[in-house]
Amino acid sequence: MDTDSLNIVVTVARLGSFANAARALDADPSSVSRTVASVEAALGLRLFQRTTRRLTVTEEGEAYLRRIGPLLEEFDLAREEARRIRDEPSGTLRFTASVAFAHECVVPHLGEFRERYPALAVELHPTDANLDLIAAGMDLAVRLAAAPQGDLVSTRLARTRYRVVASPDYVDSYGPFTDPRQLENCDCLRFALPDFRTRWRFRRAGEETVEVPVSGGVLISNALALRRAALDGLGPALLPDWLIRRHLDEGRLVDLFPDRECAATDFDTGAWALYPSRSFLPQKVRVAIDFLREKLRPDSGAIPGNTDCPAP
Repeated sequence: MDTDSLNIVVTVARLGSFANAARALDADPSSVSRTVASVEAALGLRLFQRTTRRLTVTEEGEAYLRRIGPLLEEFDLAREEARRIRDEPSGTLRFTASVAFAHECVVPHLGEFRERYPALAVELHPTDANLDLIAAGMDLAVRLAAAPQGDLVSTRLARTRYRVVASPDYVDSYGPFTDPRQLENCDCLRFALPDFRTRWRFRRAGEETVEVPVSGGVLISNALALRRAALDGLGPALLPDWLIRRHLDEGRLVDLFPDRECAATDFDTGAWALYPSRSFLPQKVRVAIDFLREKLRPDSGAIPGNTDCPAP
């Protein structure tokens, strides 16, 4: 039996008749009577004594109703609280992103997010591992890739682009760089992902894509550390635009091939929001996605050149 049926039984007991309960519930009296009979049959108890003139609660009915009344109130309160959390940005948002993305594109905006949604607490879990969102109890993840695969729901927050960069001192020593094939003779700084460590891809309008084999004595598994090595003049590195834009603007890094698109895998990559289910999307997840998309707009400066994407 369900709580709706039990609430009908409680209403009948409170109002003293099927007719009164039916009017209060905007239901047919025969439907109310059938529901009560079904509950009694399931319990194996007679909850009401029925006569042509009146309906009274039995002794066992009184005992049963006395126990379930408070429980039904708790069910109603729990349902309302769950709906409030769903509809209002409150509770706790458990959120994961790569270490570098969290450092560069999330943490700088946490203060504003908390000011905007003071009832919403944030648990941020920066990690370069692809967590199982459901097993880890995460509400939301940001992944950096081409279109994500799998069962999770995804929506693109922003487009991303990769650039090959080096420090001005390195360019002075080993440049100028005019052709990506020059990298074959460089001691490159490589990211420790299989697709990033052996070849970089370049293309320019009207020309075929060029794949350049790369090698080097430094292999780094963290994008922030890879950027640091490039800033220190250790060699060229393939890095995402959101991680290096400020350093390019300040002249601390040089874009070696500004007239070419660069990639390790796909030229069309992005920052994607992933979450477990589209059904009953909690408001806390929705406002977080909208906030991140707002901060990653082209005019925000966080990720230049991205395009707006539709809301989930």
